[in-house]
Amino acid sequence: MSNESAAWPVADQALSQEILDLVQQASHYRQLKKGANEATKTLNRGISEIVILAADTTPLAILLHLPLLCEDKNTPYVSAALPSEQAHMLRDMRALCGAEC
Repeated sequence: MSNESAAWPVADQALSQEILDLVQQASHYRQLKKGANEATKTLNRGISEIVILAADTTPLAILLHLPLLCEDKNTPYVSAALPSEQAHMLRDMRALCGAEC
């Protein structure tokens, strides 16, 4: 299997590590919404500050509407490819949405 992903923009390794740290910090404050449905809801409500997409999501079609919605709402988004030892922490997340609570 190749390392190339159809997800774009994909964060480099250093930025992926910073994103992981940010996600861990935000989860302690309960300011994360997990999953494509929750990300869509917060984007539509206008409370999203950033959307982080998992670059290795299969099928990728689950997340294809989110970049378009982010651009429509002027919300930054990025696809993060995490190393396998760190991915277990975010195993069930396809999309993360940093929301202001």
